[in-house]
Amino acid sequence: MALLLTGSAFAQTPTFKLYGFIRMYAAYDTRESSAGTEDLYYYMPKDKSLDADGNDLNGIPSLRYAALTSRIGLDVNGYEFGDYKFGAKIETDFYSGVSGVTGTAQLRLRQAYATVAKDNHSWKIGQAWTPMAADLPDIFSLESGAPFNPFSRSPQFTFDWKFAKNLTLEASAIWQMQYTSTGPSLTSKEVLGVTTYSYAASASANYIKYGCTPELYLGFHYKKDGNVLKIGGQMLSIKPRNYDYSMITGKAVKKVNDRLTTFNFFEYGQFKCGDVTVKEKVTYANDGSQMNLVGGYGVHEINEDGSWSYTASRSLSAWATFQYKPKDSNWVPSLFVGYIKQFGTPEEIESASLCFTKQSAEKINQMYRIQPEIIYNLGKFQIGLEYMMTAVNYGKPDSHMLATNDLHWIANHRIQMLFKYNF
Repeated sequence: MALLLTGSAFAQTPTFKLYGFIRMYAAYDTRESSAGTEDLYYYMPKDKSLDADGNDLNGIPSLRYAALTSRIGLDVNGYEFGDYKFGAKIETDFYSGVSGVTGTAQLRLRQAYATVAKDNHSWKIGQAWTPMAADLPDIFSLESGAPFNPFSRSPQFTFDWKFAKNLTLEASAIWQMQYTSTGPSLTSKEVLGVTTYSYAASASANYIKYGCTPELYLGFHYKKDGNVLKIGGQMLSIKPRNYDYSMITGKAVKKVNDRLTTFNFFEYGQFKCGDVTVKEKVTYANDGSQMNLVGGYGVHEINEDGSWSYTASRSLSAWATFQYKPKDSNWVPSLFVGYIKQFGTPEEIESASLCFTKQSAEKINQMYRIQPEIIYNLGKFQIGLEYMMTAVNYGKPDSHMLATNDLHWIANHRIQMLFKYNF
């Protein structure tokens, strides 16, 4: 009985807050593009593909609208036990179940984590935004600046230590679930009754699974009076293959010990000046495909024991947003600008067929995006209009997985509307 009374003296009843929104997007594109989530999550325009008459097969406009990104979540706060404070979040939306623009939306896990805090230390355990992706630009489009901005929510153990008044150290061990690394997958093709085998790029969590090493992050944060400055880096070590396969039979012939280790770095700033908020982020990535960045890697050497040595493509991604949000107005205009520069691999690759990328990174030299938008707030209801122009400098890749020949620009113009009710 004494133990029960002591426990009740220190424990408090948690509070629950249900939240969410109904959100409808409507988007028009001037050409075929790489996109997901009923083509609402936008990456980039596809390169030209000419028919016999010289017409661009990808030069086709399209329209879509859907409410599948509507969301519901639950925040849990206020529970304390002794000197420890606990919280939790679970969040879902209807992202899953749609292939291209066809299908029936299904619930999927978006975020689910618990928090534990004591004094100047706190822990986050579960699925949440990864540290390099957590700070998003001020725009309403679904991709939140991707692929110029890292985009990933993943299972993680994250530790924060506020070691000075405005300074925090953050360390995290991250796994992969929905957002995964790219790598080699054995594929087959049958022609005139003869089956041949080859490798193709495929995103999978198996590469980190067999690597037996979480993605490790370390960063420092400075926050004061609404201004934020962050720097950080992370290391990822994966095993793209466990076996060497016969290209004739498609069967494993030898156990191998392939491994690729990469490092990524970023800097983020947020500054307030009156009614204007400026945000910016710069990311230097080796591969970076697990964060939806334009990247990948290739095989630069086939070793005598059948294993492969890899070399990762390098890229610099940068973006900035400018948002004007006056207190006495319902209108909120914003501007997003983004730029990506590819640098290719430091070592030559063995073969173009042993190149594994997301969004055909080896065919891109650079790209940029200009995206003005405006939102009208009517209480809890919002209406938004945005124009997005994304241009990609495509070309033929060289031996370093970088487009250097036959360079040409391809652009898509997207007009998008938002209708959203928050609750």
